[in-house]
Amino acid sequence: MSKRKVAIVIDSTANLPDKLVAQHQIYVVPQIVNWDGQSLLDGIDIKTEAFYAKLSMSQTSPTTSQPSPGEFLEHFQRVAETADSIVGIFISEHLSGTLSSARQAVSMMGDYPIEIVDSRSASMGLGLIALAAAQAAADGKDYQEIAAIARRIVPHLRVLFVVDTLEYLHRGGRIGGAKRLIGSVLSIKPVLHLEGGKIEPLASIRTKKKAVEHMLQVLQQETAGKSQIHAAVMHAAAEDEARRIADTIQSAVQPLDIVQGALSPVIGTHVGPGTLGVAYYAES
Repeated sequence: MSKRKVAIVIDSTANLPDKLVAQHQIYVVPQIVNWDGQSLLDGIDIKTEAFYAKLSMSQTSPTTSQPSPGEFLEHFQRVAETADSIVGIFISEHLSGTLSSARQAVSMMGDYPIEIVDSRSASMGLGLIALAAAQAAADGKDYQEIAAIARRIVPHLRVLFVVDTLEYLHRGGRIGGAKRLIGSVLSIKPVLHLEGGKIEPLASIRTKKKAVEHMLQVLQQETAGKSQIHAAVMHAAAEDEARRIADTIQSAVQPLDIVQGALSPVIGTHVGPGTLGVAYYAES
């Protein structure tokens, strides 16, 4: 069997639906959920629905960790058997040590051609970049061209999300600039976003419904007058609400495509059930 020219490798925090991963021949490196003495591969040893069902009842809290450089090396070697080069696109280095592990693994791959891209994002933000990279690979671009395309998207990519509670972000140490919202006497539903690869507060709203409305207003304002919009909706055990958000985006901004998916156990560990989010960028 002939080798592919370029393989796209991502980590499981991208939250891309399995169908799209298979369709675009994207290779996913699983992150790790540590829970009750077990190390579970994200999306493999623990599936999304089972994770949220357990999380709602558990007296213990899961933690997460990234694959080691040695584990990354094994993944890269496996992919190298099927492709002439690799473009690896991973979660923001401000949110995880994943990039560090990947870069160390690259140094052990000799002269095999690999480009590593910091998405400065997470979840479907990373997922949208991966889909653009996979399309570029299908179009015959080489690995350096694909990495350049991915990096061009990064500064234009927006990820906004609403959490039911800041407890999970606080507990996992990923709260970033939203830390100042902790302990507020008001019952708020913060709208958070990724800025410079870190989690920052965007707005503080009194109800979740209003927070979601605000999130969608920001999306519409930031995409007004732009064309070729790519969008995604993600959720943590809130599929019906996510579907309604996707319908609203579809009618409001007519994106070229809109991807819907569940937040994987690793992301769910840090944001908690009920989280709703959007990711988007415009080509022009």
